[in-house]
Amino acid sequence: MAGWQRTDAYDKYGRYSEDDVRIRADRRGARPRTKQRPAHEDAIEGFVFAVDRGRYSCLVDVGQRGEREVIAARARELGRKAIVVGDRVALVGDVSGDAGTLARIVRINERSTLLRRSADDSDEVERVIVANTDQMCIVVAAAQPEPRPRLIDRYLVAAYDAGVSPLLVITKTDLAPANELRALVEPLEVPVFESRPGDETVLEQLEAAFDGHTTVLVGHSGVGKSTLVNALVPHANRATGHVNAVTGRGRHTSSSSVAMRIGGGWVIDTPGVRSFGLGHVRDDAVFRAFPRLAAVVAECPRGCTHLGDAPDCELDAAMADGRLDAVGYRRVASLRRLLVSMSA
Repeated sequence: MAGWQRTDAYDKYGRYSEDDVRIRADRRGARPRTKQRPAHEDAIEGFVFAVDRGRYSCLVDVGQRGEREVIAARARELGRKAIVVGDRVALVGDVSGDAGTLARIVRINERSTLLRRSADDSDEVERVIVANTDQMCIVVAAAQPEPRPRLIDRYLVAAYDAGVSPLLVITKTDLAPANELRALVEPLEVPVFESRPGDETVLEQLEAAFDGHTTVLVGHSGVGKSTLVNALVPHANRATGHVNAVTGRGRHTSSSSVAMRIGGGWVIDTPGVRSFGLGHVRDDAVFRAFPRLAAVVAECPRGCTHLGDAPDCELDAAMADGRLDAVGYRRVASLRRLLVSMSA
């Protein structure tokens, strides 16, 4: 048997010898292991608001008089399961929050939503961004850097897949008009906000839109996410950068996600990205944003791609026979644009 060494348990005189019995060749790990783990019934709940190199900043007793920040590490029994900003977790150990103390996260509570992305469209391995959000605020610049409609589409698909409501904030509207970007999402009934330097009105509108919600901010590097966060949450002190006037590219300024209070809700700033893979998303996820069209495509032949070149697609038939009006036409165009983005 592998890992064991054995000699005769009896000597030549037939006497039993305790020294000559089956023993482990390697005494390390000889202690029997158990699959039972402590229930941690005394654990307290915490809210993860920041993650930094294996240390998790948590709030306990949120909203109560004894609210405090606790630094925690991951317990071994969690394995490789990701702990992200927005998670509600169970904490044990020293949860006093005193300087130099360290608690342990022993359990991740059930998540209501989970925003994910993959490295690219061929990678089905999901990478968790944030948990338990109910709104996604997509931040895009009207210019410098140039807007990327395909990236906006990908954010929308990820939002619909996660079951969160998307919003669109267009910054730097003093440099270029926002009409084309508005037209991109209006058929989806996505709320749109325009922002320019010195305009306090949009900040009031966003504060009202974020109040009572947990909202994650996403966007390309250099679009002004951190500047927007600093305007909404004055004590945030998020690092801001500049956009190269020649290339039109911004640089990463926020290096980690962090949740901050805003009114009766939370806003989560995330690092800027240049790509957003959807390899983990199923095609039918996008139909959650189009319940009326979902009923139409249910009549499509098996294997229909629902794209413009798909033969016998019921969407084309519905537009031809009047089941879909002018608004429905625009929604079909938006749906097909998102499907193309997912299959690119």
